[in-house]
Amino acid sequence: MNTLYKLFFTACMGITCFSCTQQGEQADPVDLVNPYMGNISHLLVPAYPTIHLPNSMLRVYPERDDYTSDQIKGLPLIVTSHRGCSAFKLSPVQTTHPEELQKTHTFTYDNEEIKPYGYQVILDEKETYIKYAVSHQAGIYEINYTRDEPVYLILSTDDGYAKVEGNKLYASQKLANNTQVYIYVETDKQPLKTGNITEGKGIDENTKEQNGRSGLGLYFGDNTTTIRLKYGISFISIDQAAKNMHREIPDFNLAKVEKKGRECWNKALRKIEVKGNDTNDLIVFYSSLYRTFERPVRISEDGHYFSAFDGKVHKDEGIPFYTDDWIWDSYRAAHPLRLLIDPTVHSHVINSLLRMTDQMEQPWMPTFPEITGDSRRMNSNHGVSLIADAYAKGLTTFDLAKAYTVCKKGIQEKTLAPWSGAPAGWLDDFYKKHGYIPALHPGEEETVPEVYIHEKRQPIAVTLGTAYDEWCLAQIASYLGKQEEKQFFLKQSYNYRHVYNPDTHFFHPKDKNGQFIEPFNYKFSGGQGARDYYGENNVCIYRWDVPHNVADLIQLMGGAEAFEANLEQTFREPLGRSKFDFYHQLPDHTGNVG
Repeated sequence: MNTLYKLFFTACMGITCFSCTQQGEQADPVDLVNPYMGNISHLLVPAYPTIHLPNSMLRVYPERDDYTSDQIKGLPLIVTSHRGCSAFKLSPVQTTHPEELQKTHTFTYDNEEIKPYGYQVILDEKETYIKYAVSHQAGIYEINYTRDEPVYLILSTDDGYAKVEGNKLYASQKLANNTQVYIYVETDKQPLKTGNITEGKGIDENTKEQNGRSGLGLYFGDNTTTIRLKYGISFISIDQAAKNMHREIPDFNLAKVEKKGRECWNKALRKIEVKGNDTNDLIVFYSSLYRTFERPVRISEDGHYFSAFDGKVHKDEGIPFYTDDWIWDSYRAAHPLRLLIDPTVHSHVINSLLRMTDQMEQPWMPTFPEITGDSRRMNSNHGVSLIADAYAKGLTTFDLAKAYTVCKKGIQEKTLAPWSGAPAGWLDDFYKKHGYIPALHPGEEETVPEVYIHEKRQPIAVTLGTAYDEWCLAQIASYLGKQEEKQFFLKQSYNYRHVYNPDTHFFHPKDKNGQFIEPFNYKFSGGQGARDYYGENNVCIYRWDVPHNVADLIQLMGGAEAFEANLEQTFREPLGRSKFDFYHQLPDHTGNVG
């Protein structure tokens, strides 16, 4: 075994040593990022240890069932959604039994180290040493084999096309909504044998391409110790993937790619500089800042981009196209932060959202734009807040009138029912007439077709969220000089009052007859995630969801002292049940998302 690599992988798995340089000099910001922070979540989806450049198209992370697991499902090549699995997998294998080769392999691992711009790990079975570095649309692996056994590389895809020609591999993977991701791969050594992997037979040299669930095998012989592999990815074509690779990684110099990635991250993270004597505080700060650069992603490729919103390739006209922007997650903090530290990128993001409305069947402001289109998850239409916030702070590099129109259409013409992209229906007509979303009584059958059965109506969450969205519309209307519409939406922005219970000082669901749902348990009514009435959390959280009019909320509660007492009680209130029972119903209430 190579002594240099032994020394290189001495760090314990999951622990990175952060230190200052000398005499109190602070480390580079990227050295203060800990991607492992948040990787374990006992109840919900964790924060993954993502390797990528800021807002970059290419993202990877080691895939495992849980971040306490000791197994990796092959080596990743691209994650197309921040919660998705890798579209392709790479398996370095050493075996004297080629007939046992499989299309995908799972490895136990140790001595793993993850940085924002790179990755290294030991695969235990054969003591295989892996190094990886990432660029924007290309990546590079260096694989060191240590056993005296035949060396193989396997590239697999679940549902697509794959082909091998000497040391070059081509593949595609089908995603949702007619979207595909493409990959082009080169190895620095010529394989001795290539072909499709056939279960029980190994490499079939007579077949070099395959559709469907594919596995391509490359055999390099018995004396190979190191293989370098570089690749490009694309959402346009395999040819474009090859262009992306050649542009970003012209040779097999992993150290050069790693250095560029490090410089890129330091430049991004230095947009906010903090100093302090407590290194742990600096780690928390820069690790959190690193997280804000994972989404949205810039998918322009040589001035063109594929849009899942109409299934076509477009010219970007000099303005890069961004997507994978889950606005419900990011509108409160991540977008306002980006506006402050990088207004140019924020401008591109907003213009990308407006382009999407040109490409969609219905010109409604997106809510969850992803690589594969707008998935319309969660509730409300908070894309409008990006527009109001940006213009209020002086960003004018987008068409405000157009933004106002598509935001208004998204709120008035699309149903307010959560997780739905259907046109407005009875539920929306009721809201427009009465100013709140009506709730069902326990056991009452749902009859509104727009309501997604698993997510329910979430009437309080939607009423409060829409009141805020309409306040944002009022601000934009004011900027455009539309005074009548401004007054209309300002009036609408008080709709949270319709579901406020003055006797309890909570937002309380009402039925279609204007009666509060009774009997009612503020902690536990509403089923899983309290979705019958709220949305993933109970009233204790939604009590405070009036961000646009805190002064009025204080007045509703009876003044500042009462407001303060209610706020204090939020943190003192006992669960009322065992943790097991409470978190079974309301796992999001823990806040333990990574």
